[in-house]
This record gives sequence, C-alpha cells and structure tokens, in this order.
Amino acid sequence: MTRMRIPWAAVAASAVLAGLAASAAAQPVPKPDPTPPVPTFKRSLASFAKSNPSPQCFDRKTEPYTGVSDAHFHPRPFGGQAIEPTTLFQFFDKAGVRFVTYMGIGQSLDMKSDCTYYLNCPGVAARPSIKNDFVNAQEVKVYPHDNVHITLSMTFVDLAHPEGAVETIALYDREFPGMFAWMGEVNVMKQALLKNGFEPPTFESIDRWGPFMKVLRDRDIPLTVHADLGNDAEPTKFVPLMQHVLKAYPNNKIVWAHMGLSKELTKMDPKLHVAIMRKALDTYPNLMLDISWDVIYNAYYQYGQDFIDLFNAYPTRILNGSDFVAASEKPFEQYWKELEITSRVNRRLNDEAFRNIALGENYFRLLNLDYAAPPVCRAGG
Repeated sequence: MTRMRIPWAAVAASAVLAGLAASAAAQPVPKPDPTPPVPTFKRSLASFAKSNPSPQCFDRKTEPYTGVSDAHFHPRPFGGQAIEPTTLFQFFDKAGVRFVTYMGIGQSLDMKSDCTYYLNCPGVAARPSIKNDFVNAQEVKVYPHDNVHITLSMTFVDLAHPEGAVETIALYDREFPGMFAWMGEVNVMKQALLKNGFEPPTFESIDRWGPFMKVLRDRDIPLTVHADLGNDAEPTKFVPLMQHVLKAYPNNKIVWAHMGLSKELTKMDPKLHVAIMRKALDTYPNLMLDISWDVIYNAYYQYGQDFIDLFNAYPTRILNGSDFVAASEKPFEQYWKELEITSRVNRRLNDEAFRNIALGENYFRLLNLDYAAPPVCRAGG
C-alpha cells in the first residue's frame, strides 16, 4: 500500500502525542472484572413495541446493563458446524437479547479445506461469498421466533472488486424478497486476514463502490465495515482508507465496527483513539460506531473516562454488539461473556446514553423499526 498523508491532522495534535508515553507509564493497569451471573429478569420483545401505551420504566438498579440489541453477531463460523438456530434462540432468551443483526462472515474459507478458523490456517484462501448469507436467511425463514427480532445482513461484497455487487443484490431480492435490511460486516482493512489472501480496497476501488452504495442509500440500508486504524508499530497507518470511504459516501449510513481497534493494535493511547473517533463523528453525521468485540475492553480495561465522555457526548451514535461467532462447540457461557464484556461500559453511561445504547433506541432508529426503548426510571422510583 502506498504511504498516505492523514488529513485529520488535528486528531494527532502535538499536545496529545506528547503525552502518550507519559500517560501510559503513569496509568496502572487494573485487573479485568469477573463475568457476573446471568440476570434473572428480562423484558419481552413485545414490551419494546411503539404501540405499548405505557411502557414500564427501566430500573438501572435492578435490571441488567447488557444490551438488548446485538448489532454485530455472526450465526455461522468461518468453517465447520454452526450452533443450531433453536439453540441460538435459547442463548438470546437467556441473555435478554431481543434484537440481533445476523451477519455472515465477510470472507469464507476455501471449501476444500477442513480449517474452521482462518488464523489456524495461513495460506488457506478466505474469499467474499454469498454462502453464509443464504444459509442465514433460510434458517430465519424456517425457524421463526416470537421473542427475538432478527435483521439479516448481506456480507458478500468484495470491496476491492465491487463490480457485480448490484446484480448480486438483485439475486438476494429474488431469492429472499424484502428480507435483507443491512450490509456487512465487510472488510476495508482486516490485518488478521492478510495471510489468507485478503485484498484491501484502494482509493480507486473505493471510488467504484458508487452503484451498490446508491442501492443502500436508496433503501436506507446501513453498512458495517471493519476498518483497522493501524497496528502497534503504526497506530494510524490505515486511517486514510476509512477517511476516503467516509468522504466518498457521506450520505450513506456507515457503521465503523469495533471503533477501528483490533488485536494488532493494543497499545494505542485512548486519548488519540477517542480524538480520531470524535473528528470522524463531527465530520460525518451519518457515521455510527459499534463497540462490539472485546478488543476495546481488553485494550482499555474498565473503559477509561475518555470513552465514557465520548459515549455520553455522542449518545445517538453508538451501537452495542458482541461480535460472537457461533461455532458449534461454544456454550451459552461464552456468548454471555462476550456480550457482557462489551456491555460493561453501559454501567457508567448517563441515562440518556444508556437508553440510546443499552436499551436499543439507536438500533431502532438506524433501522426505522417500530420499536422504542423504555424510559429510564428517575432516581427514587
């Protein structure tokens, strides 16, 4: 990749950068919290309906802080067997999750391989595919559930070679009319997949997204992209790619998965990270961030005050998500752990941000769903 300048120079202001080493050295690393037990009280899907004339207020002292919406969930693994649909419904019921976005895997492993996880098989090709999406849609049709609302997402697009995407969307329309209301997770830059033949888009190929992005825009469909900020050696190395996406398609609803963090970027100073997010949110009103995957919590245990301030300042721009990958060997306890860790920040949000993020109002608004988050109970009842 050609080396590029970062136009958001303000996010890397000298005042921030000068304090990176000092602040990192000065801050003790707290121990991560243990995973708490599963809450016993959960609200039903029907209780979130807009038609509910008098919704019961949400008591933050007694009700769970984990998100009722999981905007980033993968019901099928990269390879191998997936958890059965009816078992997944049990997972959601037990965790109190009522709204889920079913995402395929942006790159599926070569069917000739027996590998089930790309990191275990470098050299095995992982290519964009329709396979996951079609299986997800078929299972949603065959296994309906009256206590969970599932949104299907298209994940077939090869962002480096977007030609034919509009025709493939038309295929989805024919096979599953009206069933897909999201696109993604698709990869702008996912360093972990580079050893499996992943090809990131260039500025030129991003400019060729126009036809399928118009379809998404006309249908008001959000797009979730995985776009690594960088790595420990070069924390902002790939920021220009995401900047170009946002600049080229400012009128599309775009969700930046994991706030740009990854396992390759674990030492970035939170102040610099938050500054980049703030600049992007201020510049592009249609951008949202998802806080899925435990990389955020693992990098900044307990969600430092910089993150709390960010979420409270942009309460309508954040989505809860687990990034759980439903491989058949994973028990409910694993899903609960991943959901709970990514929801821990909710405990420290103000009531406005909590209602929008944890109680799903942002999710409902993004998808124009006929649901509404309950009001948060006032202190004292």
